[in-house]
Amino acid sequence: MKKAELVFIPAPGRSHLMSTVEVAKLLVDRDERLSITFLIMSLSYDSKTACYIDSLSAACNRIRFIKLPEDEPEPNKFLFALIGTLKRHIKEEVSKLVIRSHLSPDSPPLAGFVLDLFCTSMIDVANEFGVPSYIFLTTGAAYLGLQFYIQALHDEQRVDATQFKDSDAELVVPCLAYPLPAKVLPSAVLNKEWLPAYLDQARRFRETKGIIVNTFEELESRAISSFSNGNTPPVYPVGPILNLNRDGDLDVESGKRKDIKQWLDDQPLSSVVYLCFGSMGSFGADQVKEIAWGLEQSGHRFLWSLRKPQPKGKMEIPSDYTNPHDVLPEGFLDRTAKIGKIIGWAPQIDILSHPSVGGFVSHCGWNSILESIWFGVPIAAWPLQAEQQLNAFQIIVELGFGVEIKMDYRREFFYDDDENIISAGEIERGIRCLMELGKEKVERLKETSEKCRKASMEGGSSYTWLGHLIHEIVDTIP
Repeated sequence: MKKAELVFIPAPGRSHLMSTVEVAKLLVDRDERLSITFLIMSLSYDSKTACYIDSLSAACNRIRFIKLPEDEPEPNKFLFALIGTLKRHIKEEVSKLVIRSHLSPDSPPLAGFVLDLFCTSMIDVANEFGVPSYIFLTTGAAYLGLQFYIQALHDEQRVDATQFKDSDAELVVPCLAYPLPAKVLPSAVLNKEWLPAYLDQARRFRETKGIIVNTFEELESRAISSFSNGNTPPVYPVGPILNLNRDGDLDVESGKRKDIKQWLDDQPLSSVVYLCFGSMGSFGADQVKEIAWGLEQSGHRFLWSLRKPQPKGKMEIPSDYTNPHDVLPEGFLDRTAKIGKIIGWAPQIDILSHPSVGGFVSHCGWNSILESIWFGVPIAAWPLQAEQQLNAFQIIVELGFGVEIKMDYRREFFYDDDENIISAGEIERGIRCLMELGKEKVERLKETSEKCRKASMEGGSSYTWLGHLIHEIVDTIP
């Protein structure tokens, strides 16, 4: 029986790592010929990643994890510099795998690298070992299509996309059905410092043997069909890739988890609006007060994951407040005691799956969007950073089952000196629209949720695409 070993290199940080682990599980569970080795990059300020990996190591069959040495570069060149400094360590580890496969007949041969979108420099390492590279994209297919479009616009028509910053222009992009407002372009497109890396990333994508995308055909059919012209590597939509079993979810103590569940159990069906802005999402005191007033004025029950911003100038993940009283309006907790609950880090799968939750105010991270679709919970979009504005555009305009708080809001992690304040009135309006969603949007979301669940089942679209990917990996080994 022909066997194969893949090397997975995820970007540092758990949000990308968890999705990458889930796709690895899909592969080894589907085909016993596959084995996977993860090479893990560590961040000094993200201590939970090590705990997460330790919790998985014993449970993952034919998946092993190797932690690379910690090496922190200067902050302004943080991510790509970190990945570059670890290239020699990665070569050493891959060399050991290759030697082992030559010495032991039971060790499978190296079949390829699966790289996070930020790890394209490792394509060079794969080439040195004579194996193909695949990209695992933790965002959706529309993001990929837009990235190829912006790169072609730059390289073929010499268009500098940073000119669209603060522009009212609209772009006609092949992967989207509706014109895209320039104001919702990903942050990297609009930033002169970041755009060169974004463009180079797209060029490197084109060198790979395939791109694995965390989406499903029924959700982004137009975007996926836009890759069929032969100008890009094959695209494999194998999602939704979700950690529904909460493997490695160590952030919420069991007592707090039970407390949240008990509170939700006591609320009426579909009555609670859940607010959460992801692992990197937080706001200053002025914006927190506006959110609080907006919630109170809406009159709706709420569960709010309130996170404390990282200290100014520090590279840290937002943390929980020791005492939320310090940042909330005076008397807010007393006035809303019967209808609301403030929490820190949220066990999101537990919350979205609970029948009392009827709406989700979200930063529109791609994982959160897929989770909300899976559980059929509508979203009010409040994007913050990266490609989240594009994601918000997708659920509101392209897919038609989201509502808007502010689709073009932008507040970058580590670059938050000037915080735009959304007023309590805007927040109240968004929450009311969310919790009183029209029948047409409810039905559209329900249909999409059903398709989402069927996609990964045997015979479903993502199940079929995963089979094509495995064939490409294993059956083409010399």
